[in-house]
Formats: sequence, C-alpha cells, structure tokens
Amino acid sequence: MTTINHHLDEATILAFAAGTLPEAHRVVAATHAAYCAHCRGAVRAAEMLGGSLLLDEPSSAVSATCRAATLASLDALPATVEKPVRPAKNEVPAVLCNLLGNTPLAELPWKKKAPGVAICAIPLSDGAKTRLQLLRIGPGRAMPEHGHGGEEITVVLRGSYKDHTGRYATGDVADLDESIEHQPVVDSDVDCICLVATEAPTRFKSFWARLAQPFVGI
Repeated sequence: MTTINHHLDEATILAFAAGTLPEAHRVVAATHAAYCAHCRGAVRAAEMLGGSLLLDEPSSAVSATCRAATLASLDALPATVEKPVRPAKNEVPAVLCNLLGNTPLAELPWKKKAPGVAICAIPLSDGAKTRLQLLRIGPGRAMPEHGHGGEEITVVLRGSYKDHTGRYATGDVADLDESIEHQPVVDSDVDCICLVATEAPTRFKSFWARLAQPFVGI
C-alpha cells in the first residue's frame, strides 16, 4: 500500500471540487487523489459543502446557458476522487492512463533534453492555457535551483526525489506557487518519473540554465 506524505493544498482541493482548476492541474490533482485517501475525502467534503451552500441560496431561475455550462464542468471532473483507482499495466492511475492511450511509461515518446533528463508532453484540449508533461530524471541527478512563474503541481509516479521541503515518493504531490524556490534531487535507484502541470515557464536561477531553457522546454 502506498504511503502518502504530501497532499494537495486546501485552495487546490476547493478549486478541484468546484471544477475551476485549469485542465492540466485538474489531471495532476486527480492522479494524486487516485493514490491518496486523505485528499479524496477532502474533495468529497468540499463538494458536500458546496452543495449545501447552493441549497441555502434563495431559489432563482437558471438560464439554459448557465445550466449547460455547469453540467459540462461536472462531466469534465475526473471520477477518480470517489475511490482508489487500480493502476494500469503501466502503473499509473486510470485518469492518466486514458490520456496516455494505455501506453506503458517506458514506451512513451520521451525526448531527451539533457543528460539523464527526458520529457514527454501530454496534449490538452484546444485553447488550454496550462501545460502538462511527464518529466523523467535519472538516479542521483539534480534539477537546477529554480522557482515558478505560477502555480505548479507535481505528482510522483515512480521513484523519488528530495528537496528542502521533504522527500517525495510515488503518489506524493508537490503543490507549489511562485513563492517557492527549490532544487529537487533524485534519491531513488531508478528514474524518477513525475507528472507536472504548469501555468508558466520555470524560473531558473542559474544563468546557464536560463540560457538552455528554450531548448530544454521546462
């Protein structure tokens, strides 16, 4: 059984329950929730709270456009928050497995960006303003020290890494904003594979890392 030590931020849980998270972040949150009973329960509680608040509101007519938009947002919410999802053959929850076409992680079209570092972009809906990608980093490798241009959510799918905020293993999520700077180091004896949702490009502190960033694509 997977032990989860790092969870989604409360604001992320509320936005997830309300259906207002950007698409990439919603996928990462749903993937983490598939591993994490604590966050599944928190999402259910937030959904129940939102429902009770709606019931307390004075009744009023709802336009057809508003009703259609609401139903569409509910349909788009991943179903993985209700119960644990059995990992597929590639050892990832179904919500992500569906996006990968049930292709095992090892057989994805990885693009090598630096020694020990590879990326696989995951297509999103037309018009999506966020980015979703898989990041694979080799054992003992360290990412350059960096911050974030917006909210970034990362869930570990395989292996583990550590930084000054703690150690992150399979199922753990790092829910970070622009105030956090860190330098993840892979401490597992296998590649660390993470699913990452970003709002804006990473802010590397090193001049050389910034110079290489357009080619690396992180």
